[in-house]
Amino acid sequence: MEYRSLGKSGLRVSVLGLGANAFGGRADKETSIRVLHHAVDVGVTFIDTANVYTNTRSEEIIGEAFAGRRQDIILATKVGMKRGDGPNDRGSSRQHIMAEVEESLRRLQTDYIDLYQIHAFDPYTPLEETLRALDDLVRSGKVRYIGASNYSSWQLLKSLDISDRHGFSPYVSVQPGYSLVDRGIERELVPFCVEYGIGVIPYFPLAGGILTGKYAGGAVPTGSLLDKNPNFAQRMDAARMAVGEKVVALARDLGTTPTALSLAWLMSRPAVSTVIAGATREAQIDENSRAVDLRLTNEVLEQLDDWTEEFIYARPFGSAPRPRANA
Repeated sequence: MEYRSLGKSGLRVSVLGLGANAFGGRADKETSIRVLHHAVDVGVTFIDTANVYTNTRSEEIIGEAFAGRRQDIILATKVGMKRGDGPNDRGSSRQHIMAEVEESLRRLQTDYIDLYQIHAFDPYTPLEETLRALDDLVRSGKVRYIGASNYSSWQLLKSLDISDRHGFSPYVSVQPGYSLVDRGIERELVPFCVEYGIGVIPYFPLAGGILTGKYAGGAVPTGSLLDKNPNFAQRMDAARMAVGEKVVALARDLGTTPTALSLAWLMSRPAVSTVIAGATREAQIDENSRAVDLRLTNEVLEQLDDWTEEFIYARPFGSAPRPRANA
């Protein structure tokens, strides 16, 4: 396994991370624990979850899996999404952050979180309030580093400026959607992160399976994201599916898998610290791990860039297509 610094911080993380949004959902507790333990066995240290994943079950399962061996992992979770129907049950206010961090710590069976991330920018809460609350958590020892998720470059810049002026702990990472078929962050966010030393943590690195070859020929495997969530079909447009087919063919020519090829491409991109790929089976961990030692030639990188340049300017993969007006 390769380990990299998270941005310009001193925290070292495995270049392959494990996304835990399926634990307690598409993967039951027993399966999830086996996957988590196998990931650590092959060198994965970075585990990413959130307080809203599978209605808190993801955090609970991770807490159970690593009870007594907390030191084996770098644990990242998030706060900010809706957790109830009350007026303070969402967002990044001090009230919500302080209430939710205690619940996450309890579920995770730990007294500290390595990376605590704001799940999405909250336009209704002053950034000074959010950042002061996070700084207090760092000073208290309940959180060691802080990061953002789904922030734009201007939102990150404003956050870093406030932290610098007030002496708060700064964001060290950002978590955006990023893959071969979702390259919009390369327009502004990636150059910003390179300039300011912010670690990029891509989510949806395999575009929900499009880049694994599992949907080749129109197949819908049992247990896949599309099988479990038919609404996912709206993201599987023809252009992205066509790239998926090309990646499958190229991987075959290179003697590797489309999954390893797609993850290795991400690992080669500027500012990327760790790539969080989900898994619901131990075999998927082994397949994802092949990316770590896969070195892509300049010729292959140029080929992939040519095939996917249009996705620098396309709508984000995580957004639904705009409805068409009636003719």
